[in-house]
Amino acid sequence: MKEKTLEEVLYELVQDLYDAEKQIVRALPKMAKAAASEQLREAFQEHLEETKEQVNRIEQVFEALGQKAKSKKCEGMRGLLEEGQEVMSSFPESAARDAALIAAAQKVEHYEMAGYGSARTFAKLLDRNEAADLLEETLNEEKAADEKLTGVAESTVNEHGGEEEAEEGDEEQSSSRSRTGARRRAAG
Repeated sequence: MKEKTLEEVLYELVQDLYDAEKQIVRALPKMAKAAASEQLREAFQEHLEETKEQVNRIEQVFEALGQKAKSKKCEGMRGLLEEGQEVMSSFPESAARDAALIAAAQKVEHYEMAGYGSARTFAKLLDRNEAADLLEETLNEEKAADEKLTGVAESTVNEHGGEEEAEEGDEEQSSSRSRTGARRRAAG
């Protein structure tokens, strides 16, 4: 087997990212539709538009590398998106489902950040500065998307999730007080 060059590794990584972004473009509308929170739905819709631009930017990366824009099946992204699909089908619409959707989406963002970070580094090492700059731009967008999801979780989802837990806790406390009162009455 012939040893691969760093240039070939970079090209394969960009092919993988290209397919990953295309998969995300197909998945985000479903995730937006499944979100209970308007803030989360808007975050997914905004990221969909950004992801479409990222697909175009990857095509520019291929051009900067002097390569044909070609996808290589990204099995990692497929698996992450399947997990997101499971969340949508296994939780009723609720703050808990939104929290699970955010967790699934952040897994996707972290996977992308790892890929874009590596690709950018390899492009820099190969003095492919135009490609490195384009990859850096997308990497920064992925970091911002991750931070936005954290903000949505902290402001909206956890607020509602805390209310659900408080209601459950109130019911448990009320039930516990009833049992304690019944025991006192029986003993007294």
